[in-house]
Amino acid sequence: MVDLRSSPFYLSDNDIAWVTDKLACMSLDEKIGQLFMPVGLSSDEDELRNTIESFKPAGMMFRPGLGKEVQSTHRFLQSCSDIPLLIASNLESGGTGSAIDGTEFGCQMQTAATDDVEMVRGLARISAIEGKALGVNWTFGPVVDLDINPNNPITNVRTFGSDKNKVKYYSSEYIKEVRKQGMATAAKHFPGDGIDDRDQHIVPTYNSLTKEEWDTSYGEIYQEVIAADSLSIMVGHISLPSYSQYLKPTLDFEDVLPASLSPEILQGLLRGKLGFNGLIVTDASAMVGFTSVMPRKYSVPAAIAAGCDIFLFNKDLAEDFQYMKQGIAEGRLSMERVDEAITRTLAMKAALKLHQIDKDELVPQEQALELIGNQAHKNLANMCAEKSITLVKDRDDFLPIDPNKQPNVLLFTLTDDGDFFGNKTNVFAPAIELLESKGFIVDLFDPSNFKMRDVKLSVEDMRKKYDFALYFSNIKPASNKTSLRLNWTRPMGIDAPWFCAELPTVFVSFGNPYHLYDVPRVQTYINAYTANVETIRATINCLLGNNSFSGKSPVDPFMGRIDMQV
Repeated sequence: MVDLRSSPFYLSDNDIAWVTDKLACMSLDEKIGQLFMPVGLSSDEDELRNTIESFKPAGMMFRPGLGKEVQSTHRFLQSCSDIPLLIASNLESGGTGSAIDGTEFGCQMQTAATDDVEMVRGLARISAIEGKALGVNWTFGPVVDLDINPNNPITNVRTFGSDKNKVKYYSSEYIKEVRKQGMATAAKHFPGDGIDDRDQHIVPTYNSLTKEEWDTSYGEIYQEVIAADSLSIMVGHISLPSYSQYLKPTLDFEDVLPASLSPEILQGLLRGKLGFNGLIVTDASAMVGFTSVMPRKYSVPAAIAAGCDIFLFNKDLAEDFQYMKQGIAEGRLSMERVDEAITRTLAMKAALKLHQIDKDELVPQEQALELIGNQAHKNLANMCAEKSITLVKDRDDFLPIDPNKQPNVLLFTLTDDGDFFGNKTNVFAPAIELLESKGFIVDLFDPSNFKMRDVKLSVEDMRKKYDFALYFSNIKPASNKTSLRLNWTRPMGIDAPWFCAELPTVFVSFGNPYHLYDVPRVQTYINAYTANVETIRATINCLLGNNSFSGKSPVDPFMGRIDMQV
């Protein structure tokens, strides 16, 4: 049963009346539509209108784009719906989760590296303010996973680190700050990512902790999340065998389901033991961790039957709609469970006071775009950057660098191919300009110039030509990656620091904080966490000695290995 008057909804009698009245007026098809939260990849109004009018979903998540375009699209979406829509975004690092011209404040691990909760609150506040300026009312965050396994390719810098106490504190403060701004949070990814070394986007994954280990780690974190009144929790396609089999002792291991399909984990653990009364949303249902478990015609209604309230994204919305309807007709999904799910969805909308806002005011007017990427937000991002840069080791006391003493630098830039939508940017172009403005002569290494015959490189020539080598790396977590390890260019790792015994070498990671594993013999290693302009500038100021390295690592960058500390 849903308690609409208590945490996290706290609805009044009038709010509850709106929820019950809306539910009572819905047809079967309208109820089925309210179970879905599709993704929008196009701003075409005919396509968007057809989606809203044909399926009447609970809400929608639109792809990131220019703020003006995104705001206009959100306004159009709300105009098409009789019931206010939940408009979601992944505001994990700032306003850029929805507007590409927004403020990239910094990843969660960067805020944790400042050891200053005000930076965490700043991330939450700026994310919510810029998101709300575009009409977003639900952020899929914070990430409350523990980054326990350095080889996990999807948690990493998206987390607050590996210290459960800091993750508990920072997560709860993030949630409270977002709620102050009138936006809902979806803490993720229950029952906890960061243990497996695989990504649920492309393979079923497991949280392999024992019941006792889970209780004293992720269990404590989610108790804090619930106490902080997070309106929703996102459930991953992550199995938790220890608890599934504890709650259902007759369950064989091969029958253990991912949390998004598991009644034991959703009803027994999350609702039962932890007492969560808010909305449960699945993680994206196109992930292989979900799609490969059972035929989709069964898994779609099974996710709601198991205890999820909203089904996130689709392979094919029309097909999934029919699968849900078929599940109801065949008795695999009860109307009682459907009504309970929709009640929580409507209750979250009521908790956000969406039902009290005129339709044409659900999305702010165009002047609100002034909040997107404004100078005050960038100034706070700069403060976060300055406080977060972490010097992991400087074995030979090489720093600071000085253009008068070491003017000639060989620069290597290691970057990903592009983002999910294929956008490619040269994030380190500002770094080259800044280094040159300080008086350095920068020679950017281009591995494409080298063929097999070039393997014979003169060490003496390198020593004569360059004073030191500098690496800037931006390999960061994203869906569909199997690893965040460094991959060097052939022949024979021509861009690897093979020369570090001959030439002073400085390596800066703006992504994965564990890259020292791949360059253990470099003399100087730094973690900077986020490759935004503010952090690049702050890093160079630290390299020059203009600012001190004040960041504190939220994880063990040495991964417990002695060989990386020498």
